[in-house]
Amino acid sequence: MISIENHNVVKTLNQLLQGQYMGIHSYEEFIKNLDDSSPLRNNFITIQKDLKHHSDLLSERIQELKGTPATSEGVVGKIELYISQIFDHSNSEKEILKHAIKGENLYGIKMTEKLVRDKLDEKSLNLVDRILDKQREHVDYLKSELH
Repeated sequence: MISIENHNVVKTLNQLLQGQYMGIHSYEEFIKNLDDSSPLRNNFITIQKDLKHHSDLLSERIQELKGTPATSEGVVGKIELYISQIFDHSNSEKEILKHAIKGENLYGIKMTEKLVRDKLDEKSLNLVDRILDKQREHVDYLKSELH
C-alpha cells in the first residue's frame, strides 16, 4: 500500500515523466525534419537519449515509492504535441532550434521547477535536480548552435 505522502510524490513524478515523454516525441519530430547531413541531427539524437534515460530514472523512482509509472505523455501532452505539429512545421534548422529551446526552457525547466516546489522527498528532489541540470546543458548547447 502506498502512503498518502508517497502518493503525492508519485503523482508529481508521473507528471514529470509525462513531460519527458512529450520531449522524447518532440525530438522525434525535430530529428525527422532535420536533413541527414545536418550536424544537429546526431546531437538531437543524443538529447533524445538523455530524455529516455531521465524517463527510466523517474520510472524507477516511482516504482521504489510503490507507484505505477506513466507510460505516455498523457492526454494533455498528446494534444499539445498534435497542436505543435500542425503549427510548427518549419524545417529550417534555425526554427527547429528555436522550438527545441522553447520546449526545453518552458516545458522542461520552468514547468518542472514550478511543479516540484515543496512536493518531493529529498531523494526524488535530488533526482529531479540532476535531470534539470542536464536539461540546462541541453539549452546551453541549443543556444550556442543558434548563435
